[in-house]
Amino acid sequence: MSERFDLLVIGGGINGAGIARDAAGRGLSVALVEKDDLASHTSSASTKLVHGGLRYLEHYEFRLVAESLREREVLLANAPHIIWPLRFVLPHEPGMRPKWMLRAGLFLYDRLGGRKTLPGSHRIDLRKAPHRSILQEHLVAGFEYSDCWVEDSRLVVLTAVDAQERGAKVWTRTECTALDRRADHWVATLADENGERRVEARAVVNAAGPFVDRVAKRALGSGTPAHLRLVKGSHIIVPRAYPGDHAYIFQQADGRIVFAIPYERDFTLIGTTDMLYEGDLDRVEISEEEKAYLREAATQYLKSGITEEDIVHTYAGVRPLYEDNSKSNSTVTRDYVFELETDGGAPILSVYGGKITTYRKLAEHALAKLGRHLPLPSGPWTQDAPLPGGDMERTDFARYLWSASERYPWLPPEMLLRLARAYGTRLDRVLGSATSLGELGEHFGGDLYAAELRYLRDFEYARSAEDVLWRRSKLGLHLPAESAPAVAEWFARG
Repeated sequence: MSERFDLLVIGGGINGAGIARDAAGRGLSVALVEKDDLASHTSSASTKLVHGGLRYLEHYEFRLVAESLREREVLLANAPHIIWPLRFVLPHEPGMRPKWMLRAGLFLYDRLGGRKTLPGSHRIDLRKAPHRSILQEHLVAGFEYSDCWVEDSRLVVLTAVDAQERGAKVWTRTECTALDRRADHWVATLADENGERRVEARAVVNAAGPFVDRVAKRALGSGTPAHLRLVKGSHIIVPRAYPGDHAYIFQQADGRIVFAIPYERDFTLIGTTDMLYEGDLDRVEISEEEKAYLREAATQYLKSGITEEDIVHTYAGVRPLYEDNSKSNSTVTRDYVFELETDGGAPILSVYGGKITTYRKLAEHALAKLGRHLPLPSGPWTQDAPLPGGDMERTDFARYLWSASERYPWLPPEMLLRLARAYGTRLDRVLGSATSLGELGEHFGGDLYAAELRYLRDFEYARSAEDVLWRRSKLGLHLPAESAPAVAEWFARG
């Protein structure tokens, strides 16, 4: 007999994980399926910011900005281990957006979302340290404001973990290959390494990101009424380009902006681009044109400049944006849109667009839509619910890190910081009863040991070296080349 669920969520990116978590916490029986690893596509290829979207104000998307700024505060409180404040410096480039426009935009930015914890914006003199030694001489004035950094892949994984702990089934490497609609339920065919099986669900959420139309065609025989614009965003990673913990936001002559952000202690992340994408959605890569664009975008601001040889790593993802007929890819709305289809049987809700910052609110709105056709046992609950590892006293990460250093004095400081950032209050579960590095098991280089791999395999759905080194962490940037095959061999041994 087929397993029966209230809700089948297709897509293990941030939107799918968020909807599954919210639904499970309300008492619905939920299954979440992802054809690859969690966050293996768009949700791990972001600029890794929880932000309001300062430039969206130019396009009058005040509702999106206000909601994003409110959610910035909510997410910061609920996941202080993987989200933290970051100060941004916006140099004024003569001939581009005038100072009054930047000042007015930041005035709105400080006030639209009911800012509570983050410091506000102010004007700065770029001729003073530290900026005078970093930026080009002609840049003399700018502005500073606040947003937040997020470990995007971990946000997805922890959201899925919470969904499972609240009763959801989470199946990775499991593709929904067929959807058969009945009057009051769906019959879904799921395929994984062990073959096919069928499950039934009263409703389906199509949160497949860039694959949303592919899933819709399987369910409905055609795409959804909404139109999708696939826009590729690419990033480059270079050795640390400047000192300090602040990020820069560089205006470009084409109207776009490019971020330069301190990354993984030893690097700088530069991105992103906006290019219409029509290629293979399973193999998205940066182009030489995009590399050149990002290098030039940073070089026109940074004294040090960025060369091709500086690039140590790249990544690219495709944003599944709702087609609003904007002329430019950079001005297409980042807001989310739902298409709820109920004609001819059980409901299916397709999700278009969205951004990491608003994923929790998107989930609430999605369930409000489904609630007209699927009785919900209870109402919204996620606003004050910490994600796994985020249940810290007064959401104070520094206080937690200090207490962890007292419990684990044998951990090297940099290793402790990385593990505390990744796992928060669940660090104890990762380390178990170990009292020394030697008790953490096989060593794979750097500060990666078998104890962490076991935890990621048993509790965070990791199945491969890439899952660990590039999604649950960014250790791929730090470890020697031989570490990846050693981790792969460990997984192969089971």
